[in-house]
Amino acid sequence: MKTKTLLCAVAFVAGLATSALAQSNLYSANVVGFYNIPLAANQKIMLGNQLHTPNDTLGGVIPNPPPLSRFFKFNAGFTSYQFDDVDLAWTPTPNVSLAPGEGGFFISPVQTTLTFIGEVLQGSLTNTLPYLTKVIRTSMVPQAGRVSTDLGLPAGPNDQLFPFPGGYTAFQFDDVDLAWTPNEPRLAVGEAFFYIRAGNSTNWIRNFTVQ
Repeated sequence: MKTKTLLCAVAFVAGLATSALAQSNLYSANVVGFYNIPLAANQKIMLGNQLHTPNDTLGGVIPNPPPLSRFFKFNAGFTSYQFDDVDLAWTPTPNVSLAPGEGGFFISPVQTTLTFIGEVLQGSLTNTLPYLTKVIRTSMVPQAGRVSTDLGLPAGPNDQLFPFPGGYTAFQFDDVDLAWTPNEPRLAVGEAFFYIRAGNSTNWIRNFTVQ
């Protein structure tokens, strides 16, 4: 979903909330938004959570996928989760973390559209980029754009980034030109990627406010 469309939806929902709260002289800075990720049957994608929910876990963020859908969380290796077709719950556990900024691989056995709904985080948002550790990351703000220029990722010399649009594509931050090569990667809303930080550990900090 394009950023402009998303933020229009956010503004619409926020307007309804503001109108309701005004009647009781209350104020809320929370802004609710959503984005959709369409999937073909058996299509493997790397997706990320970019909205805060009351329960930022796999079961809280993706509560009702098609039965037998699978999710793969990476932490020095993959752990597989399946949405059981009898109990209609993630197994072995629905409680694995899927907080804003985190992601993983997802496969549905049938064509479907995943809808992510939650609070658009605002203020100073921090995501970690550990030294020489392969991690899956996504923007903590639901926006599309160039990963550093638009989304603020602090790339350093020889950092590597691997999105998965139908297969891995490799990008490296050149240590001479100090620019992404072969070009600066662009990410869609809800898209996640592998990242390897070549220099010291750092934080991906984004200061964001819905206008």
